[in-house]
Amino acid sequence: MNTSKSWEGIFDVEGKKQAIAALEEQMNQPGFWNDPETAKECGRKVKQLRDVTTLFTNLSSETRDLAELMEMAAEESEAGHDGEFESEVEKIDTKLRDFEVQCTLSDPLDIQNCFLNIHPGAGGTESCDWADMLFRMYLRWAENRGFKTELIDRQPGEEAGIKNATIHVQGEYAHGFLKAETGIHRLVRISPFDSNSRRHTSFAAVHAMPEIEDDIDVDIKEEDLRVDTYRSSGAGGQHVNVTDSAVRITHIPTGIVVCCQNERSQHKNRATALKVLRSRIYDRRMQEQREKMEKIAGEKKGIAWGNQIRSYVFHPYSLIKDLRTGVERGDVQRVMDGDLDEFISSYLRYSLASKVKKE
Repeated sequence: MNTSKSWEGIFDVEGKKQAIAALEEQMNQPGFWNDPETAKECGRKVKQLRDVTTLFTNLSSETRDLAELMEMAAEESEAGHDGEFESEVEKIDTKLRDFEVQCTLSDPLDIQNCFLNIHPGAGGTESCDWADMLFRMYLRWAENRGFKTELIDRQPGEEAGIKNATIHVQGEYAHGFLKAETGIHRLVRISPFDSNSRRHTSFAAVHAMPEIEDDIDVDIKEEDLRVDTYRSSGAGGQHVNVTDSAVRITHIPTGIVVCCQNERSQHKNRATALKVLRSRIYDRRMQEQREKMEKIAGEKKGIAWGNQIRSYVFHPYSLIKDLRTGVERGDVQRVMDGDLDEFISSYLRYSLASKVKKE
């Protein structure tokens, strides 16, 4: 129930207050409001910092007050308050657990919108169908949270499911939450595509990337791009399907390929594809830095299909288990309908606990 020095160190109350003061000073400068986009972003950052700082301050105050009341009751040997104290402790414990999740979302990019990419692993139609099931699951999760989603690209499988899909998830901390889903997801079930009704194992990869703002330096040279146009294969009406409105951009130095076919306008699809490309290049840059630090620290992490983060078993029993945190759920259908918050929050708290341990 206590807020230890380690938690306070990670949260850095004074640092956040200084950041708020600096932003407010910037907002008071002459001509600041002449740039609406910059003003909007600055106001959003101040609100984010103030909200979480206020939450921490209130939680700390409630914890201290309750501790003092319990100490006074113990000194005065007052009986009959055990039930009341127990109830208050549970309330604060719930708030603390929620705050622990909030603490994990301290990276500047956590509050950003998110590009979520899903693609199947080896396994043909089985894996394509599994990727499509995950695609639906994340759409439901976003809907449950009140987030807006926009389909950037969806490539159908040859027989069923999808070969690849990218969703733009828009909402506060969309990336902070969905980064917990990055990894390999494994499915075990009786195949609906097997006439002998045999059990199959399928894999699909999920990757969350933050939407990168223009003020973050990601150098993309026009001469490094190969831009192809083609006819959209998705829904959208006759105009979409008979014109070369879909755009595929290849970043030649890195080999990264992004597609967008959700708009009727080729110009709009190109602009969206460039946004996704910026996010992917930035994400790769950050991943390379993390790998370098892990190598220096002597850590070694595989990226093979066998290193899945979560296992979904539909047969011979029903169980979904997160292999990082050990959280298990037997209500498979609810999870596939987007009830992922327990998995996400548990992983975020697990990440924070690991960080505290290293302090």
